[in-house]
This record gives sequence, structure tokens and C-alpha cells, in this order.
Amino acid sequence: MPVIGLSELYNFRVCHGNNFAPEKNNLIMTTINLNQLELNEFVAQNNPSQRCKATFPMLGAHGTQHSATVYFELEPGDSLGTHTDSAEELLLILDGTVEVTIASERTVATPGTIALVPVMKPHDIRNTGNTKARILGFFGGANNIVATFDNGWLPGGARVVDTAQATSEG
Repeated sequence: MPVIGLSELYNFRVCHGNNFAPEKNNLIMTTINLNQLELNEFVAQNNPSQRCKATFPMLGAHGTQHSATVYFELEPGDSLGTHTDSAEELLLILDGTVEVTIASERTVATPGTIALVPVMKPHDIRNTGNTKARILGFFGGANNIVATFDNGWLPGGARVVDTAQATSEG
């Protein structure tokens, strides 16, 4: 099965300028500015409204030990797509109005809302507002994440995003 790895997800030029891999540089603090990230655009193979711009600002390849993050943006009407994650996730809505679906439950979330997504529960986020939605996801207990989507991403139809691929590609 095709797997999306780091080269499709993450642009290292941004991170290397922000003191990633602290253990290699004897640094303790690792920082990233969400407003300076270079995002990659993803579109689902069979669903043009499943579209996002995303990256993983911090994960195991960047020196995290027990956590990871994902940052993504959704234009009005677009959704991330139903998927499961290998670790528990907290979704923080930074901007916009979205509908969060976790299993069979749905709620409208606005800036400042945090939603808990249990491990391996199907979930989706759809922008129901009129402006771009910005979301930051925090994964606890794991520094690499495997996300499995219902629909494959273009090109190639990969349904699995595996951030552990980052260590072999970076």
C-alpha cells in the first residue's frame, strides 16, 4: 500500500532554521512559528472537497520524545477527510468555524475550542465558515504518527500517512 512520507509532508528548510534536532546541537528548547511554515497542499483522489494545506511542525525526526504536532488549514467548504490516528489527538481550533466529527458525534467548533480524539477513532474536520480555518493537532505519548484515511490522496492514491518515514527520508 502506498504511504505518504516526509518528502510529501514536510519542508525541512523551514525547520532547520528553527533549531530542530536539539540533541544534535546541545539545545534544550525547540521552537517553531506557525505563521512561517511552508505548507503542502493535498487533494483526495475521489473527493475534490477533501483538500488541505498541512505539515507536521514537530515530531520524532525533529527531536520530540513523546509528542508530535500537525498543523493544517482548510478553505471554506473543504474537509480534512475521515481518518484514524495511531495516537490520541487534541485539536485546537486557531481560526475559523469548523464542524468536528468524531465517530458518530458532531459539534461546531470556533477559535479556542479543543476537541479530544481518542486513539483509532474515525474523525474529520470540515470548514463550515466563510474564512480559512487553521487547526493545530497535538499527539500525546508518541513522536511518530500513522494516520489512515478513507480516501486516497493524489497523486498515487496513498491512504496512509506515516511520520516515521521522516527519519529515513531526512
